[in-house]
Amino acid sequence: MNKQRAQEISLSAEMANVSYNGTPVYIQHVAEDNDTVRIYPLDNPEQEQAVNVNDLREDYRH
Repeated sequence: MNKQRAQEISLSAEMANVSYNGTPVYIQHVAEDNDTVRIYPLDNPEQEQAVNVNDLREDYRH
């Protein structure tokens, strides 16, 4: 995923189907000064972590 799309998703009111290593995640914050994003698994909000935006995948199936 690219940084601009990650930013769009994080600001959107709609939930996008984004995953990290096959786990559905919520994008909490996109860093302005590098290519990292703060995410957490949808089923475990306490497990927040910073990852590279390029490691995120968006599922476009509806």
